[in-house]
Amino acid sequence: MKPYAMIILTTSLTATSGVYASDRWEKEASDAWIDGKAEATLLLNTNLNSFDINTDVRDGVVILTGDVNSSVEKSLAEELVMNIDGVKSVQNNLVIINENIEEAVVSGLIDTKIASVVKTQLLAEPDVSGTDINVEVNNGIVTLLGRVQNSAEKDLAEEVAKKVSDVKEVVNNLKTSE
Repeated sequence: MKPYAMIILTTSLTATSGVYASDRWEKEASDAWIDGKAEATLLLNTNLNSFDINTDVRDGVVILTGDVNSSVEKSLAEELVMNIDGVKSVQNNLVIINENIEEAVVSGLIDTKIASVVKTQLLAEPDVSGTDINVEVNNGIVTLLGRVQNSAEKDLAEEVAKKVSDVKEVVNNLKTSE
């Protein structure tokens, strides 16, 4: 009876290990397919430098590592990979290498826009001598400089500046002729 028990036990173990090995092999093959597809997707996108982005896949979860130039590139890489069949989720560990530069450029563009709009509004306001007012902007804070006729004109210039979008604060350093 012992030989039969040994044969049954050996057969059971062999059959079970085959199923386990087959299941593990399928997961590894699926992860390898997803990894290849992710690499190809990133490579074909002209908005990304795919050579700076690494992919790894574990049980359908894509892990992105490496460097990108902006938050837009980081989001784009994640979105592209997330849309691949079989991807369960994306762990986005990409590092933005020029993040401070990007923020400074955006902030500078917003400040330039604010200065232009404030100056235009002051020039369009008939009760304000807009040509005598200088407008400086730093991080959304508008500083009005120059000379106006009276305190009413000074207050009106400040109100005009406050109404412009993205203005956080107005520092009114206008001098009056009064």
